Amino acid sequence: MMADAPPRRAGPLDVAKTVLHGLIGVRRKADHESVRITPLQVIVAAVALVALFIFTLLTIVRIVTG
Repeated sequence: MMADAPPRRAGPLDVAKTVLHGLIGVRRKADHESVRITPLQVIVAAVALVALFIFTLLTIVRIVTG
């Protein structure tokens, strides 16, 4: 059998995809095992994406009500 390669270090896109998949609750096990993501990366990405989401909602509300 072929030995499994060690997980590669996660880039910003990998972390963003992980957080977005976490928000909707769907992520494949193979995706989880293929990259090495630190908790700090997840926290920073989650805060940034939530802030972007809130900013988007506020902008939509201002456009609709303004």
